[in-house]
Parts: sequence; C-alpha cells; structure tokens
Amino acid sequence: MFAAYFDCPGGPENLYMKEVTKPDPGEGEVLLKVSASALNRADLLQRRGKYPPPRGASDILGLEAAGSVAGLGRGCSGRWKVGDAAMALLSGGGQAQFVTVPEGLLMPLPEDMTFIQAAAIPEAWLTAFQLLHFVGKVQEGERVLIHAGASGVGLAAIQLVRLAKAIPIVTAGTQEKLQATANAGAAAGFNYKREDFSERVLEFTQGSGVDIILDCVGASYWEKNLSCLSTDGRWIIYGLLSGGEVHGDLLARLLSKRASIHTSLLRSRDKEASSGHQQSFTEEVLPHFSRGASPHLQPLVDSVYPLHAIAEAHRAMEENKNIGKIVIEIPV
Repeated sequence: MFAAYFDCPGGPENLYMKEVTKPDPGEGEVLLKVSASALNRADLLQRRGKYPPPRGASDILGLEAAGSVAGLGRGCSGRWKVGDAAMALLSGGGQAQFVTVPEGLLMPLPEDMTFIQAAAIPEAWLTAFQLLHFVGKVQEGERVLIHAGASGVGLAAIQLVRLAKAIPIVTAGTQEKLQATANAGAAAGFNYKREDFSERVLEFTQGSGVDIILDCVGASYWEKNLSCLSTDGRWIIYGLLSGGEVHGDLLARLLSKRASIHTSLLRSRDKEASSGHQQSFTEEVLPHFSRGASPHLQPLVDSVYPLHAIAEAHRAMEENKNIGKIVIEIPV
C-alpha cells in the first residue's frame, strides 16, 4: 500500500508517498480502508523528530482516518462488518491506504456525511470533548476561553461549549479567523496580535474572568491567562506552540486565584481511557452531526490535498493560514 513517509526528520521536503507493507488486523482489530485522513500539528512535530509515536504505534503519519471496513481480526464482537463506513482517532498510521484499529475505537459516520468531512472529526472533536468534559468538567453558564479559536480543535470546542450551554470566547490572529469563530458560535473574539486579550476578556466578563481556558500556546500566554482566569478557574494546557519554559512567579499568581492547571495529551492516553471518551462522544455528540439535528454540529474543512501532495499540505499548515482542518485524500 502507499503511505505518507519520511526517511529522516526535517522539513516538508522530506515527505513523500512510499510503498509499504499493508498491515494485518490483530486480535480484536478492524482493517480500515482509508478514504481520507487529516493533518494535525502532531504530524508536523513528528516529521521534525520532536513527537515520536507511542510505543507499539505505527510510525506512519496520521492521527485520524475515515473509510470503510476492509477486514476483521480474530475475536471481533460482530459489531462491524466489511463495507461499513467508519472513522477513528488513531495513535498513528492514518495517512495510508489501510490502517488497523481496535474495534472499540471505531465510530460510525454521521448520516449524510462524506469521508472528507468525517476525516475532520476524530482528532479535533474528541480532543475538544475530552478537554471540556473529562478534564475541565464544563458546567452550564461557565465562560470558556479558547485559544487558536479557528483551528480544528478551536472550532470544535466553540460548538461543544455551546452544546454544553456554556459561553465560548476565543482568540485568533486575523479578522477572517475571528469571523469564522463567530460563525461557529463564539460569543466574543479577540485578535491577540492587535489587542491584549486578557484585558478584553475582563471587559467582556465585567471583571470576573473566565472559568476555563483551553490553551495550546503555553509559555508566552501564562501571565495573560492568569490575569483573566476567574477565582477557582481551570487552566488546561494541551499544547506548547510557544514553548514550555516560564519565567516569573507563576505559582504565586496561581495560588492567589486558587486556580488549577491541568495538562492533557490525547495521543498518549491508554486505549481503555480513549475507548471510554470515544463511547461518550459517540452517544452524546455524534448524533448532532446528522442533518436536521438541533443543535447541529459541523466540522469545517479548510482544504483538501491528495496524498502525493503531502509536503504541500504540511507547508500550508506551517504558514498558519488554514481555518479549520486540512484533509488528506487517500488514493484508491
């Protein structure tokens, strides 16, 4: 089969489409014929040699995939049959023509949804769902600050916060991205390049601040985050785009707010925890993607690249211009 590959860490130019061995499903696994995958920041980091896959995971790029069941391993429960349309969050291997998935981690495609659209769901939406409900324990009426609001996770989080009857507030770097977050349901949005988002958040919340912060930026935001975090607030870090080295009296500031820091990496969670999150997501969220559902949820696809143009897709994400997900179409 063909797969996205690189022989040594480096820039996008190292990527190419390589012929590799097709995997066989093991005990309790399903073989998925992949029609579409999607690109994530983790793929960029792995390509640079900074984010290796977990022990035992495929070293092929791709943390999500949508396609059809092509085979069943021993011991499968019978829930899935060959030809069923499905999607999955993966620890790796999604940007290939086939990938094996534990059957408990497969999810059905929402009604009337294409493989391209479905490929934009697993990583972003499960990450946002896990951060909000399993880590942050969001409650009705709470205010949630979402950094990188026009990213895949950001746009998913906005809609999931609305679904939880809470209030989403975002940051983004362009007016076009802020407009996209408003279209997704953000109650307020601030351009972090042109204004102090902490001051604007405090103005919007009449000085009380936000109850939860979803932060993929890290070190450069710590002071502003704590300035606009409410007493007893939860600061959830799931990425370090600006690095992780903090200079300053972080602990004293945190203590003065009685605030808590939570961290999460979805890729490194064990299969049992991931299966539990996926089951809750399937039951509580997935039905809202179907046509006619109210409230209706919608993944946003920014652009689609064929697998042989994987290097171009990486360059596009590194330019940070995408709004929503960059999807990789896999050849038949």
